[in-house]
Amino acid sequence: MLRLFQTNEIRQVVELEGDWDFEPTDQDDHIPATYHYRMPVPGCWEMHPKLHTYRGKGVYRRTIHITEQTAVRLIFKGVSHTARVFFDGAEVAQHYNAYTPFTSRLITDVQAGEHEIVVMVDNSFHSDSKLHIANDYYTYGGLIRPVAIEYMQPVYIERLQFTPSYENGQWQASIAAVVTNTSSASAQVRLQGALGETPIRFDAVDIQAGETALIQTRGAFPDAQAWSNGSPNLYKLQVQLFKDGEQTASDDLIERVGFRTVTTANGRIQVNGEDIVLKGFNRHEDHPMVGASFPYQLMVQDMELMLEAGSNAVRTSHYPNDERFLDLCDERGIYVWEENHARGLDIEHMRDPKFQEQCLVCNREMVENHVNHPCIIIWGILNECASNTPEGREMYREQLEQIRGMDQSRPLTYATHHREHDICFDLADIISFNLYPQWYTDEDPGELVDRARGWAEELGGSGKPIIMSEFGGDGFYGMRDASRVRGTEERQADIIESNLAAYTSRPYISGMFIWQFCDCRVVEDLGWLFSRAGTQNSKGIVDKYRRPKLAFEVVKKYFEQK
Repeated sequence: MLRLFQTNEIRQVVELEGDWDFEPTDQDDHIPATYHYRMPVPGCWEMHPKLHTYRGKGVYRRTIHITEQTAVRLIFKGVSHTARVFFDGAEVAQHYNAYTPFTSRLITDVQAGEHEIVVMVDNSFHSDSKLHIANDYYTYGGLIRPVAIEYMQPVYIERLQFTPSYENGQWQASIAAVVTNTSSASAQVRLQGALGETPIRFDAVDIQAGETALIQTRGAFPDAQAWSNGSPNLYKLQVQLFKDGEQTASDDLIERVGFRTVTTANGRIQVNGEDIVLKGFNRHEDHPMVGASFPYQLMVQDMELMLEAGSNAVRTSHYPNDERFLDLCDERGIYVWEENHARGLDIEHMRDPKFQEQCLVCNREMVENHVNHPCIIIWGILNECASNTPEGREMYREQLEQIRGMDQSRPLTYATHHREHDICFDLADIISFNLYPQWYTDEDPGELVDRARGWAEELGGSGKPIIMSEFGGDGFYGMRDASRVRGTEERQADIIESNLAAYTSRPYISGMFIWQFCDCRVVEDLGWLFSRAGTQNSKGIVDKYRRPKLAFEVVKKYFEQK
């Protein structure tokens, strides 16, 4: 399942789910002659009983049958974390970052018969990887998200971008289509579309051979119903491509969209002009039975538990999420803060040119692929990185400007732990603090958040909304003790309650995200400071198997308050 809805009616898309051949390897360019494993795709290789802690390189192989001469393209929704893709021995794609999708180049003149797909995967921590490093979560290996093959025409729709606005008492939208011509001749292209029952018209354009064109239109949709947390109205946006005067469409693309606006006026966050308070969780894609490769059923389980706790929001800490989970958030009306993939990195690490280069690619792929989700109301970058240094500030500035250049319809933020030393508040639209009173410090949550508001006012964030983006404490499932010592469920519940009591009572707080929704696996490479018991971060409100802890009912009490 690539998405929770059908993305094409004309273009043929075939998912490649199932068992693939697999072989670990210690060689960079070696494609094995023999494979000793069968590995499910999508999936993480750590789920195999002989590969629980394997970190390194592995090669996947699959044979497909094609019935007639055609052109194809391979889609990968997530490969962790570095991929090289081969089709019949020829390299057709390279990609870095587990959490953003990519496609191969168009493979032309594919003959009928059997064809081999090989994917070389690497999840090791090495000098060329500046985002996937030893960190306080686990970097799984494998084809962790769905894979598919598309049967393509030489002129095709690459992507769509839908941007709603509310003007003069009615909904309007700008719609852009990116169309690519891979043929050897120019093509006249006419697009025809519909949003729900409303037709959409584009001007015809000529696209030269080997070129890509941006085709845009704008229209009013007076009958559209707004998307919101309480009424998550969604519409199918379908665009068909007609080439060189043909009366039959040769390609199409379908997105699912919603009409809503997001603003940050008067120190608050508004959706459709109404102030909201975000009450939610930081969520890692991690489960002991599947690693980072979530089937739909487990996504729904997470969603239902968060809703049961009274949540209306989720932060995709600390990377872009599986798009099927975002589809669920669209359907259930859950507000999403989606952020790029960079966590807890100091300026020495960030100075490497590959760091900013890899961040900028991640940002582009995140926005281009996820921009049409109405659930995403905030873009975030660079969690707990060097926003306290002049060099870091320039990287924050460049990344925030990059995202604004792609999408101006959402506010931007980043989560900081630098307190009064942060120098980037003026660059963001929302000020977000990661603070852990009563866990890492003995501070009173109410006094600390009031101080945080003062830092924001003094350091460039005056008048901007404030979010408490992380807070919490360890609670080991089943560890109950009347002493309420650190690590017990009782102590965790106390910490969560004191934090939520402070934040929900302060009208200047526009959001709160508990660290974290579920316990998650971590690496052992971080030294003594983060050598967590059982290689697990145990700050979840539910444990790794989704069993609620005592803090769950505390959260529910505060999140369900009006």
